[in-house]
Amino acid sequence: MNPIKKTITLPDGREITLETGKLAKQADGAVELRMGNTMLLATIVSAPEAGEGVDFMPLTVDYKEKFSSAGRFPGGFLKREGRASDYEILTSRLVDRVMRPLFPDNYHAETFVNITMFSADGVDMPDALAGLAASAAITCSDIPFNGPISEVRVARVDGQFVIDPTFEQLEKADMELMVGATYDNIMMVEGEMDEVSEADLLAALKAAHEEIRKHCKVQLELAEAAGKTVKREYCHEVNDEDLRKDVHDKCYDKAYAVAKAGCADKHWRADSFAAICDEYIESLPEEEREEKAPLVKRYYHDVEREAMRRCVLDEGIRLDGRKTTEIRPIWCETDYLPGPHGSAVFTRGETQSLATVTLGTKLDEKILDDVLNQGRERFLLHYNFPPFSTGEARPTRGVGRREIGHGNLAHRAIKRMFPEDFPYVCRVVSDILESNGSSSMATVCAGTLALLDAGVKLRRPVSGIAMGLISDGSKYAILSDILGDEDHLGDMDFKVTGTRKGITATQMDIKCDGLSYEILEQALNQAKEGRLHILDIIEETIPAPREDYKPHVPRIVTMTIPKDLIGAVIGPGGKIIQGIQEESGATVSIDEIDEGGYIEVAAANKEQGRILREAMEERDKIVHEARKQAEIAAQKELDAVKQQIQIEKDEAIRDIRRQVAVLSVDIAEKVLRKNLADKEAQMGMIDRMLDEVLTPNKN
Repeated sequence: MNPIKKTITLPDGREITLETGKLAKQADGAVELRMGNTMLLATIVSAPEAGEGVDFMPLTVDYKEKFSSAGRFPGGFLKREGRASDYEILTSRLVDRVMRPLFPDNYHAETFVNITMFSADGVDMPDALAGLAASAAITCSDIPFNGPISEVRVARVDGQFVIDPTFEQLEKADMELMVGATYDNIMMVEGEMDEVSEADLLAALKAAHEEIRKHCKVQLELAEAAGKTVKREYCHEVNDEDLRKDVHDKCYDKAYAVAKAGCADKHWRADSFAAICDEYIESLPEEEREEKAPLVKRYYHDVEREAMRRCVLDEGIRLDGRKTTEIRPIWCETDYLPGPHGSAVFTRGETQSLATVTLGTKLDEKILDDVLNQGRERFLLHYNFPPFSTGEARPTRGVGRREIGHGNLAHRAIKRMFPEDFPYVCRVVSDILESNGSSSMATVCAGTLALLDAGVKLRRPVSGIAMGLISDGSKYAILSDILGDEDHLGDMDFKVTGTRKGITATQMDIKCDGLSYEILEQALNQAKEGRLHILDIIEETIPAPREDYKPHVPRIVTMTIPKDLIGAVIGPGGKIIQGIQEESGATVSIDEIDEGGYIEVAAANKEQGRILREAMEERDKIVHEARKQAEIAAQKELDAVKQQIQIEKDEAIRDIRRQVAVLSVDIAEKVLRKNLADKEAQMGMIDRMLDEVLTPNKN
């Protein structure tokens, strides 16, 4: 065993160590990453040969967190790790999106990247380290890769950029970005912000990229020390250069004509492009068609890509005939469905989202139980992408990684504009009914409309737009509101969401080298113009949130009770509170807080809410009147007690006075040496003395 270790020092002095040669030595590459008490193990294995007929990169990235890493048991009956959580899937996507474009175009061997968190202290965030660990593993292998890369999280805390912040630091941040890059180029960006400017976003990207360059240098040093600088030889493609040239010569002009036609119907374009390829295949000798058809389709794809790109760069004409800054026609409508608590349709060109809003009670909160993330979430957003949205004839299955990723982006775009004191748990669902580019941004717009229709008082409406890029190294064109084909055949997919005040979220994937910050700045400014244009349409459709919730929205009434009464309200085994819910139809929840017990009662609809409020008001009146009567009765009782005390006091004083008088007579007898035997005379004298001496003089 000959382990090799290298260290990276972050700007704040914390250290990241990379070590290879100790664990998982049968993998093609394996690296152990440590930061504090957090440890990740990244491995990569790639098949020696490509599968038959595979002409793409079959890459799988899996990030997994062990519950034992934090000294916890997994939930559920089996008490073991199950399917990947949303958090693990999102982390896997962050790594995949950076690495995938950097494999050679002709490398098609099935490749698996596994990143496992074996130790965690809850201080440092492991997802920011996953990309670095995976890149170090492949760099310390013989697998061809145009890296290395690294990923860092950059957050702005108290006006200063922090690299790979802790959980505690992130809570104070008004800006958070995950950035993935090579030494020369930024490849991936994803994050959320509290309405920041375009200049602030660029400054964060520069700070992150500066740190990533340090990580890349250390990885190259690690690979050199491990003797892994030579990569394997492979031959995954069989090519016919004469056929490639012939396909280009005979098909390019035809493909260019289709690209230049400027038809907005994507199915017409797809059929027209496909017809050119089919025509060429039919022109081949019959005995060669079956053998050469796969090669022709691959070469024709390159022809189609070149034709589309040259048409944009040379003539400024996009596939659907728009200018580079032009946004597709938009129509939207709110209150589209009667059943949901809020609904809206947002259509931009051939992309359409139907969004619904459901308002619920505390019992509807989402419970988070990941290894390091526990808590409850009150604002949810889910994204669905059924096959019919693109005209595909296949069944709808479970939610895939893409849906989770797109839904997460839309969720991050809106959540900072969600009101903090909103009494309801809120779920937004976006169903994509048509798709031709940027359905996630349509989700942001439709979700905003539906929330306003539901009466949610957003801080400000949010819109989103997807930007594209076509570049040949010397010329470039930035495209607003890209089509699906422009995303597929272009060099960049840059999604930006925000309000009139600033950016709230972004996601960027770059497929080309040498993208300058000047181009990024231009893309951001062009995106701002598009966002504001869409916001104008949103605000024209619904200028402000609905004044009151719809009649069938639950109505919530809250109250507090003393802590010693919580048990009485719940009852043995929850009997009392369950009985209240069954008889009333309302939903009741109780939480213990510092002030006592916090009770939330939710009536099923507006009418029941009115009855509940009236009942609560009547209760308050009864309680107030009871308190008033109790105070009156208490005052009367107090007065009676005071009167009785006064009587008893007066009597006691008179008794004392009598005793004093008797004593005085006794003294007088002794002084006069004469016995006053007549007791009646004695008492008469005493009474007269008391009246004369001890009664206040009226004069």
